Amino acid sequence: MMSEPPELRASDADRERVAEVLREAVAEGRLTMEEFDERLDATYRARTYAELEPLTRDLPVGGAAGLPVVRAPGEPAVGGAAGEVSWPSRIGGTPSSRWAVGILGGFQRRGRWVAPRRFTAVTVMGGGEIDLREARFEDREIVIRCFAVMGGVNVVVPPGMGLDVRGFGLMGGFDQSKVDEGDPGAPKVVVTGFAFWGGVGTERKLPREERRRLKAERKQRELEEKREQGKKGDRDRLEKRERRELED
Repeated sequence: MMSEPPELRASDADRERVAEVLREAVAEGRLTMEEFDERLDATYRARTYAELEPLTRDLPVGGAAGLPVVRAPGEPAVGGAAGEVSWPSRIGGTPSSRWAVGILGGFQRRGRWVAPRRFTAVTVMGGGEIDLREARFEDREIVIRCFAVMGGVNVVVPPGMGLDVRGFGLMGGFDQSKVDEGDPGAPKVVVTGFAFWGGVGTERKLPREERRRLKAERKQRELEEKREQGKKGDRDRLEKRERRELED
């Protein structure tokens, strides 16, 4: 339930708070982009709390269902800033696995898993992917040992995480282009090992939720630009009508 009378007129700040809830929902996969577009458009067209309330009725607000969408003046928002990374909360846990093998095939370690202090990856005429964007880490520094023979391994790390590459390649190589100290307090991954007629690549990518969030924000900016263009068109038509009336 909302904390204000449903017939009360909504403010721009109220509409923006609802839009933020929708952005969080699409970033978490609770809404499709089509649903997000429809609800965002309805948000900016809403004039009362009664029109805003159904748009987030089936969504958790600030990470907890049942909280009021429209808060009283001065009430603090729930949750951290969008896109903020809490590195300490991602350190610690029991490893999901400590090794992976891809022989004439492949393997993947991705999503929400716990990366161990030492992880060994072996590929022989195959490939593998180790994605750390949504992972937790057993310790602040982890070592990934890659052995690629006529195959390859790709290590994906999120922005801000420390990365060091120390591997050796014979008629192959280790990609060191993404090496970086990382943010203060962020965990660090050391990629080492041996590549023969193969390679070990590294790349930095935003987590999927953050990419969806950015896409949602871009959609919102586009909608706002269209609304402003519509307002300008209305003003131009009004000015033309007033000029014609003056000329008559």
